Amino acid sequence: MSDTPETNTRPWAVLLIFLRLGLTSFGGPIAHLGYFRDEFVMRRHWLSERSYADLVALCQFLPGPASSQVGIALGLSRAGYRGALAAWVGFTLPSALALVLVALSLARYAQAIAPGVLQGLQMVAIAVIAQAVWGMARALCPDIPRIIFMAVATCAALLLPSAGQITVIALAASSGFLLFKPRQGTPHEPLPITIRRRIAMLWLSLFCALLIGLPILAKLSANQALAQFDAFYRVGSMVFGGGHVVLPLLEAEVVASGWVSRDTFLAGYGLVQAVPGPLFTFAAFLGASMNGAPSGWAGGLICLVAIFLPSFLLVVGVLPLWERLRRNTRAQAALMGINAAVVGLLLAALVRPITATAQHAPQDLALALLALVALMLGKLPPWLVVIAGGAAGWLLSFF
Repeated sequence: MSDTPETNTRPWAVLLIFLRLGLTSFGGPIAHLGYFRDEFVMRRHWLSERSYADLVALCQFLPGPASSQVGIALGLSRAGYRGALAAWVGFTLPSALALVLVALSLARYAQAIAPGVLQGLQMVAIAVIAQAVWGMARALCPDIPRIIFMAVATCAALLLPSAGQITVIALAASSGFLLFKPRQGTPHEPLPITIRRRIAMLWLSLFCALLIGLPILAKLSANQALAQFDAFYRVGSMVFGGGHVVLPLLEAEVVASGWVSRDTFLAGYGLVQAVPGPLFTFAAFLGASMNGAPSGWAGGLICLVAIFLPSFLLVVGVLPLWERLRRNTRAQAALMGINAAVVGLLLAALVRPITATAQHAPQDLALALLALVALMLGKLPPWLVVIAGGAAGWLLSFF
């Protein structure tokens, strides 16, 4: 039975609905979109099937976490800006709190953790990345030109790390714009959200001003909090594909700078598979695990807000322009190049820990392979594989 319109328009009602989803939505971004469809299209009838498909298409077109952006847009459509904030808080809060608590526990009680557990979690992370690479490659690199884009991006990330992932994405966008020729989109229903174009342009201007201004301010200031905010804001602004694609960009920002060790990074990425909600809450774990201030709760909050802020600004800024963008085949061509390149970046992020592990403990690679089989062939839920991986790492430490 669907809710009454009066109930749906209250921000607190939106908060409670998304809080329940944030507590129960396991399985990653694709699964989240399925939960949203069941909740808001089939059960509550907030929008039609076609409108929901268009909203998903828009959020996949934008950089950032697609499932969270869909949630923000749904909250915006029901209760305005407060509804958008309520939807984000409800969906994000459970996993963010859990990951900050885990990060604090690792920092304080690291010596009490059974040997091998963290190594096991790192191997699960490798398996999860491998599964993501395979699935995304099949969907986003279905032909020879896009496979070449993927291969070039992988080689660039491995051989020229100083070039940076943002440079690779920018080159892929410009090359895709020139080379690809996507088909014209099919007729569709307008999205059920109205924002004046003047207001939308203000939001987009703020997005661009922060993207340009934050790096300048971070270089002029020695404040690490500002540097963290800048790094996570840029990641949230440049991650096309969402979900696991965030891994190589975050690794480049926090591991290369020495803010977080590689072992902690991979262990946290394994743990984030065991909690519900958006994968981008990994930012809260990293912020709480920072070497130097701010860290803990303050660091987690700074990094969490920074990585999601671009999603807010882009959703409210691009919605009024979506009708024109949807028909623009050149914009779609650029996105095809970007999508192929981010698969390559993710593949490069997989190669690094595999090569490092192969030099130390072959049994760890065997554990990663078993985790991959459990995920892809056994279809086991990620949280269960994470628990089993930690236990297996502990057992292997005795041999």
